Amino acid sequence: MDKLTAITTFRHVAELGSFAAAARRMALSPAAISKNIRALEEHLGAQLINRTTRRMSLTEAGTAYHKSVVRVLDRLAVADQSVSEMKARPSGHLRVSAPLTFSLTQLTDRIPEFLAAYPDVTLDLSLEDRIVNIVEEGYDVAIRASARLEDSSLMAKKLMSMHHVVCAAPAYLAKHGTPESPTDLGGHEMVAFSLSTHSAEWPFTRGREAVRVPVQGRYKVSSSIAIKHALTGGFGIGIIPEIYVRDELKTGTLTRLLTDWQGPEHPVYAIYPERRFETAKLRAFLDWLGDVLREG
Repeated sequence: MDKLTAITTFRHVAELGSFAAAARRMALSPAAISKNIRALEEHLGAQLINRTTRRMSLTEAGTAYHKSVVRVLDRLAVADQSVSEMKARPSGHLRVSAPLTFSLTQLTDRIPEFLAAYPDVTLDLSLEDRIVNIVEEGYDVAIRASARLEDSSLMAKKLMSMHHVVCAAPAYLAKHGTPESPTDLGGHEMVAFSLSTHSAEWPFTRGREAVRVPVQGRYKVSSSIAIKHALTGGFGIGIIPEIYVRDELKTGTLTRLLTDWQGPEHPVYAIYPERRFETAKLRAFLDWLGDVLREG
């Protein structure tokens, strides 16, 4: 038995929840995956995986063993890469998942700069607003704008914060009046971002005061750009990241409301598996992201 191969095989099976998926990831046959797992269990004298025709699960021993071998394998990978990449330029294929609107307004026009700076890196940038499973889907990093992160096993680097503002078109306010406090919003057409954690209620703070306003309106949409279009078209009042409407606020196309109240603020993170942190290509991309978003 090649113990390192067997342990690596067990890790992939445990994390992917499938012998077949592990076989695809390791470019081995399913029979070879099963053989490695059986050999490892015989070596340890303990069953690591419960197998049925429909599903598999880790035993208690398997769960404990997985936690231990992950730390060992990660440290070994870091040690290997620290030597091989000490003088190497960032290179290889980088898969990135990022929110659509955020990327189009803050990142994509700068991507050519990154690729020019690192000619040995190829980039696959997937623009989508769903939350991807980074490990299972094979992403190196995902950019997420969220007040909470769902998976504590992943590493997170904070890139910036997005402050939300309340605004509307002057034509809408001339017709329907200007709200003076958050509670006044209840009488207005409220345009909501359906993918947000505040799609049902808009939170506001002022000093020690905190108010949550139920969202009432006929229009919810999963794009901040669409919200901006509705607002500039005079449809209603919306809450939107300030960076998306900066120009409209400067020109007076939109009017900021409730300026003495603070709207929600969402941090933007780069999320990535811990074992990939030391790759030169990922380190270069994270550093570049930080620089670009600080400039913005």
